[in-house]
Amino acid sequence: MGQVPRIVIVGGGIAGLLLATRLGDTLGRNGRARITLIDRSATHVWKPMLHTIAAGTRDVRQQQVIYLAHAREHGFDYEPGEMQDLDRDTREVKLAELRAPSGEVVIGPRVAGYDVLILALGSRANDFGTPGVLDHCHFIDSQAQAEAFNENLRIRVFQSVVANRAFRVSIVGAGATGVELAAELSRLLEVAAGYGDPDIRSRLNLTLYESAPRILAAFPPAISESSEAQLRDIGFTVRTGTRVTAAEADGLRLDDGSRQPADLIVWAAGVKAPDFLGRLNGIAVNRSNQISVRPTLQALDDDRIFALGDCSTLTPAGHERPLAPTAQVATQQAEFLAKYLPDWLAARAALPDFAFKDLGALVSLSDYNAFGTLGQFGFFRGGFIKGRFAQLSHAMLYRRHQQALHGFRKATLLWTAERLNGLVQPEIRLS
Repeated sequence: MGQVPRIVIVGGGIAGLLLATRLGDTLGRNGRARITLIDRSATHVWKPMLHTIAAGTRDVRQQQVIYLAHAREHGFDYEPGEMQDLDRDTREVKLAELRAPSGEVVIGPRVAGYDVLILALGSRANDFGTPGVLDHCHFIDSQAQAEAFNENLRIRVFQSVVANRAFRVSIVGAGATGVELAAELSRLLEVAAGYGDPDIRSRLNLTLYESAPRILAAFPPAISESSEAQLRDIGFTVRTGTRVTAAEADGLRLDDGSRQPADLIVWAAGVKAPDFLGRLNGIAVNRSNQISVRPTLQALDDDRIFALGDCSTLTPAGHERPLAPTAQVATQQAEFLAKYLPDWLAARAALPDFAFKDLGALVSLSDYNAFGTLGQFGFFRGGFIKGRFAQLSHAMLYRRHQQALHGFRKATLLWTAERLNGLVQPEIRLS
């Protein structure tokens, strides 16, 4: 691989940024490898937090990590770019041109050479080719999309207040994103009621659509049942076993032939990796464009290409289904490569198989409630939790992510700054 191997990580989400940070600290700082992180955005936001950014109940400026500054602190390089293709013969990642919001080309097409390529491109909601979805629905898969939704949300809420009419929201897909966003929108309007219109929350007419028999289908049934009961108690309509056949400018069409009006539509159904992954020569993917990997997280046909997180698919030995596309899986896979990749690079040891540890599942319904299971590891293995303990456990997931990126001292300072800012700033985004 040469004297100083070039490790290119594409995607700065949970897995990509954590891996770049760890490898930068262990290999990049002392010149044992050159680590480059490529992402089209300039900042990182913990993806399970995007629904709060979309609702406006968290300040994105306090939660984002600036790649350039973080790279400087941790011994790796950051390069803005969006991957569009791959040349395995020359070992080059092909990057598309970058344009400003005005449309001006900022950087033209480029290539980035690698000795080891790690794809951590994440995932997005899957429209399944449903007519009208791309034209009329909001997605909450990135910081830019979350902020765009929030801007539209504030406009629609303002119109509802001025016209004194109902505000109709439809969320398609009752996985974690859809369910947590629904609860966060309720909390947003409850807080907003204290800023001048006490009836604003009562105008929210929200319906959650799910094609599966129950919401949160990837979670244990106890979490699904408790979460649905809480959503109904808030006053929302939950429609399971219901398939959306088309999206229109002012509503949805359903498989029973009915039409449901909506002022704002969010598409949070399904999971798929970026489309271009399905077109890479010689790289095996599934129907959702996720790269099939060996237990070592290497691509089936190329030892020098790794894939982890939501853009990959791995069915562990003895399991019937692939690992779920969750933050927990992405984090553990990044930690695995950070631990074993250096010795593999130096030809000191072969890569072991990745072993996933199920630490449980948690879903937070804003300040209303939270539900979870504790997984198959730990003292209270398999236990069901709810209420304040579950809310605290959910909040600690993000704090652990911050600590993994920044270390205990800086993570503590960031938490303190957030708490202090909360004392002087509004609870919700007002402008």
